[in-house]
Amino acid sequence: MSDSPVSPIDSPARPPVLLIHGIWNARLWLLPLARKLRAAGFDARIWGYSSVLDDPAHAARALAERLRGGPQMDLVGYSLGGLVALEALRIAPALPVRRVVCLGSPLCGSCTARSLGAHRWSSPLLGRSARLLQRGLGDAPPPVEVGVVAGCVPRGLGRLLAVVDPESDGTVAIAETRVPGLRDHCIVQASHSGLLLSPQAARQAACFLRSGRFEHGDDAPNV
Repeated sequence: MSDSPVSPIDSPARPPVLLIHGIWNARLWLLPLARKLRAAGFDARIWGYSSVLDDPAHAARALAERLRGGPQMDLVGYSLGGLVALEALRIAPALPVRRVVCLGSPLCGSCTARSLGAHRWSSPLLGRSARLLQRGLGDAPPPVEVGVVAGCVPRGLGRLLAVVDPESDGTVAIAETRVPGLRDHCIVQASHSGLLLSPQAARQAACFLRSGRFEHGDDAPNV
């Protein structure tokens, strides 16, 4: 699969998509991905929250309030942002959301986060998001179509700590991105932070938002 730019859709409508950042990130981290999705024909918007000082449960409730009563809006969550998106849908399953794309989200918990939490010097880095990152969802995704884009270039924090599986994006193991109930799953050539810059990841996200499936060529869905 080439890394050519994401192709725009033919329809004049621009489906709204809300992008949600991960831990230690600011809204501007999502700008490259937002630009790619806008070029693909989506009305990509960015939603921010306090990922360290605030409780992600509060962020999930705030996201639910942001979405409640509005038009249908799909979600793209990066890392912790994917968990926040799915937690919002768990506590408010009637939200007008059809599809969620998670980019490198540790849906079944992060070994890197557990390792950071085990040390006095590093546990404060996770702040109040520690528990959610360490345990993951705890159950199946909510009853919406959830797709995961995982990276397979092992460069990142987890590799520095020597705790993450070699089959990983360097921070989150590929196995940690898989849980029962996913609609689809795919793997791209990107590190954890590189998922936000990857044309391939953006193209796969756009594909899932349109059709509920990733591009697999002649392969079976990678679930």
